This record gives sequence, structure tokens and C-alpha cells, in this order.
Amino acid sequence: MKFFQRLGRSLMLPVAVLPVAAILSGIGYWIINATGDDANLAGVFFKTAGDALLDHLPLLFAIGISIGMARKSDGTSALAGLVSWLMVTTLLKPENVALFRGIGEDAVNPAFDNLENVFVGIICGLIGAWVYDHFKDTKLPDALSFFSGKRSVAIITAGISLVVALVLFFVWPLVYSGLVGFGEFILTLGPVGVGIYGFFNRLLIPLGLHHALNSVFWYDVAGINDLGNFLDATGTHGVTGQYMTGFFPIMMLGLPGAALAMYVTAKTARRKVAGGVLLSSAIASFFVGVTEPLEFSFMFLAPGLYVVHALFMGISMGVSAALPVRMGFGFSGGFIDLVLGWVNPMAQNPWAIPLMGVFWFVVYFLVFRFIIRRFDLKTPGREDDEDLVDEDDAVAPGADKYLVTATAFLAALGGRENIIDLENCATRLRMEVADTTAVDEAALKRAGAAGTMKPGGQSVQVVYGTSVQFVKDAMEDIVTGKREPVESGEPGAVADATGGADGSTATAVRTSSLVRLRQPVAGTVVPLSEVPDPTFAGGIMGPGVAIEPTSGEVVAPAAGTITHVFPTGHAVALTLDDGTEVLVHVGLDTVKLQGEGFTTLVETGEHVTAGTPLLRADLSAIRVAGYETVTPVIVLNDKEARIELI
Repeated sequence: MKFFQRLGRSLMLPVAVLPVAAILSGIGYWIINATGDDANLAGVFFKTAGDALLDHLPLLFAIGISIGMARKSDGTSALAGLVSWLMVTTLLKPENVALFRGIGEDAVNPAFDNLENVFVGIICGLIGAWVYDHFKDTKLPDALSFFSGKRSVAIITAGISLVVALVLFFVWPLVYSGLVGFGEFILTLGPVGVGIYGFFNRLLIPLGLHHALNSVFWYDVAGINDLGNFLDATGTHGVTGQYMTGFFPIMMLGLPGAALAMYVTAKTARRKVAGGVLLSSAIASFFVGVTEPLEFSFMFLAPGLYVVHALFMGISMGVSAALPVRMGFGFSGGFIDLVLGWVNPMAQNPWAIPLMGVFWFVVYFLVFRFIIRRFDLKTPGREDDEDLVDEDDAVAPGADKYLVTATAFLAALGGRENIIDLENCATRLRMEVADTTAVDEAALKRAGAAGTMKPGGQSVQVVYGTSVQFVKDAMEDIVTGKREPVESGEPGAVADATGGADGSTATAVRTSSLVRLRQPVAGTVVPLSEVPDPTFAGGIMGPGVAIEPTSGEVVAPAAGTITHVFPTGHAVALTLDDGTEVLVHVGLDTVKLQGEGFTTLVETGEHVTAGTPLLRADLSAIRVAGYETVTPVIVLNDKEARIELI
């Protein structure tokens, strides 16, 4: 699921430019049809401007995905995605396929006329991102050193794309021909078949394969020619248009209802940004019938929701075909085409389409809002905190302090060359090092570490605190050469994440060591010393208690401000109104679940009262995965504190 969420976020980069392009193209199309002049200068100008992007949607996806899916991406990954796209689509152009097979171009399978689609664009983007991640640091012999590092990415991408093109050479015609055959079969099913066609039309949008089905119903592949007969008014009244009518209610009003649902369920702090994308996409869907900007905004972030959308489209198509309502389009099922087709002799009861659209607006809004909230789907504006950070541009508050700490930590860990792998969980750095004997635990302590652990093998863990992510990011920047270490930093002067450099409490205002808290999760309270994790049991993070939970709902133990919601959802840190810093950590090593089984209910910076739900955990899923559910509750900024749960 994380993969598809990343894929969905990657698509938002190219999708963001499409609504305006769709509107421009729609205006041009309307002017041309309203004037009856295919050469109208204004119409051609607007349509060409919009089509410049709409006609190259798969290419935009190839580049956007190669940027978004790559770790620490730069322009090299974008170039790799472009190289892959050019290799695959050029090799499989109909004229080149004819050359490879030694046949005439007119004998080439029509599948190759439809190869430049979203599916191939996504494949090429993923190839570019994968090659960039795995080969950007490639070191070649001196004689070939010019092609080392990032220069090798495009070359390797081209080689892999050759293999992909070869596979598609044999597979693509089979897939395409199979879909055409399926379309010809459902012609015999009447309105039910129309509904099945509508359902699969939407399901195939992510793969770009819907064109194969469309060719059966809209054009003269199987003798239907629904689109052509409607525009030429040469079809059968009451029949022609049945494979287009049901698109109008969904495109004009159903999907805008979904956009409104996504807007009202977005997190308050992100609603304005999400609203901009959703509003422009809804306008493009209503007026022009271009739905991709809206559909791609959630199809990968919430694939189950997209299946619901496809089901609704199928129902709309089937019901429209069964009713005495007919309408067609020349561009798509938007308001402009509805107006232009209103007086077409093949149109039947067009007034019913807006009424059907109002119905679908309400259905989409209510169903989407319910499903998004019920299953906490990551639709636009509901992404996890870490998903919104641009790693190349974002600078965390206090970044200089973390850079100093990172410099000192790297030195104490034996230098950047000693680091093999670097990750972090809620409060600690987790590393694989080449030589564990080079680790200076005393130096780490002076630099702000609360403690150091060596679980075995080449593993080293450095306990820091809830701001560990910023230290990890700074260390990563130094290791990769993005930032220079702070040579003049005095490690001993660096304040750690839980207090001052001398161990004093930096923010607490309490005068007593007793901290009374509401029990944050139902269950049996156990001493912290019995937790099977030396970091917690030894009080390295701070004093506290633990709870063996019987319920998965975690609530605020007192009034305060959320200081950190961990990206994986397994822990929340709060600063209480009296200055006490508290960490609630659900389970042990549950960071490795990467968010599976956890649902966060609050945001960083949000003020809560005692009893406010903070997160939900699926305890059975945690146990099935092999992790302990015992939940430590820790005071981070007072080593002398005693917790009393009430």
C-alpha cells in the first residue's frame, strides 16, 4: 500500500498542470463547434494550447513518476524516465514494428497504434526511478570513469528499456486483442453490457487500456460506431448514444461531488492547498469532461475508492442505457458537449441528464466522505506528515543544531565511511556499521545521545529523542555530500532532543517530580523495568510506566500540544501545558511495520485535552506480525519524574 501511495503522490506533479490544459482545450473545441469553422483562429489556438499537454499525458507521467518515486531525486531521474519512454515508444512505433517483422505497415496489429498510453508511461517512470536509486553511485574503472555515477543512469535505463520493449512486442498485441474481443462479447448483453463496459472503462484508465474497449463501441471496429453515428446524425434514434450517455452525469456532477468530499475530509492545515487542485480538477471535469486530474488524484492513494467510482460509472451507464435518454459527444462527457449535442437529432430527453447528475453528485459526496473517514484513506490533504516534505528543499527548524549534532555523531561513529545503512525509529538512530569497535559511546553521550546500544553483529542504535529524524536527515546529507559537516562544532555544547546539554530540563515548569496522567490506553499497568527492551527498561529515554493494552485506542494523557506525530503512526509526543514532555510509544520495534495497523488522529501543533483520541492501533495485526504491544509512557525532559496514572 505504501508503494501505491508514493505512486499516487508522484502523479500529482504532472496532474497539477492538466486541469488548465483541459479547460483551454475545451474552450477551443467549443469555439470551433459553435462557429462551424474547423480553421477558426481562436478555437484552433486554444485547442492546440490545451492539447499540447493533454496529448502528452503519458510522457508527463513517465517524467513525474521518475522524479517522485526516486529517493533523493534530482534531474537525473527525470532524464532516466524520459530515456525509457523514448526507447520503448520509438522501438514499438508501427513503422518500426513493420520493419522488425518484415511486413507492410498496414498489416501491423492496431495495438501498436495505442502503445503511447498511461500504463507505458508509468512503467517507464518506475524504470527511471529504480535505476537512479540503484546506480547513481556506480563506480567504474578509471578508463570508463566518465560514465561513473549519475552519468551511468541513462545508459543502464536504456538497456533495461530495451528488454521491456522486447517483452511488450510480444505481450501488448495479446492484451489489446483480448480487450477488443471482450468488448465484442458484451455487445450481446444489452443495458447490462453497457454497464459492464462503463465499469471496465474506468478500471482500465490507470493502464491506458480503455481505448481498446472504446474502439469497439465508439468506432466502427464491430459495426457500432456510436460516436460517429451520433455526430453525423446517421444512427438510430433511441439507440445511438447509449455507449456515451452515462458518462455525462458522472463527469459533470458525480466526480465534482467526490472532489467536494475529498476537500471537506482534508486536514484543516492542508485544506487550502488540496482545495486548489480539487477545484480546478472539478471544473475541468464538469465543463470539459476531462476526468484524469481528479481520478489520478486518488486512484493510487486510495485504490479501493477508485473501484467504487468505477462501479458507480457502470451503474450510471447501465441505467442510462435502460432509460429513454440518449446523448453523445465529440470530445468527452462534459457540459460543453452536452450543450452542443442538445439539438442533435439523435439526442433523446437530454433534460434528464442534469437531474441524473444531481443525484450522482449527492451519492458521490456522501459515499466518498463516509469511506474516506471510515478507512482513513490518504486522499489529497490527508497525507502523512513525512509525505509532504520535499527532502531537497525543506529545512527543519533548528537545522543548524541538528547539523552540529550530526557532525559529532558521525565522528563518534567512526566517520561517514563507517556507516553502511542509516535509519531511524521514533527516538533512536538504527544503523549498520562496518566496524563496531570504532564507535565511541562516550563521545556520542557528549554529543547529546541518551544512550547507545549494540544489539549484535554490525548493528548500532543511538537513542536521541523525538527529534531524531532531523539528526538522521542531517547525517544523511553529510554522508551524501549534500551538506558540509560543521568543523567548529562543540559536541558537548549541543542540546539533545530531551533537554539541555548538561542534562537539565529546558522547558519544564513543574516544581514537583510527580506527574499525574490519565491512562492513555486501556490495559494492565506494568513497571517500565519489565519492558523487554533495554532502552525503555533501563530508563535511557527517561522514567515512566508501561501498559499491556487491551484496546487499540490511544488518548491524550493530559492537556497539551502535539509536538510530534511519527510518520509510521506508532508513537506520539506531547508537551503538556505544564511543560512536561511525554512520549506514548505503542509496541516495541513497531516502527518496522511502516505504518501498517496504525491510524493517526491528530496533527503536529494541535492542542488537545485529556482524553482526546491520538491514534488507533490494530493490536491483533501487531501481534500477528510478531511484535510486542506493550506501550511505554515516558517523561522525556525530567530524569527524576515519577508517573502516576489516574
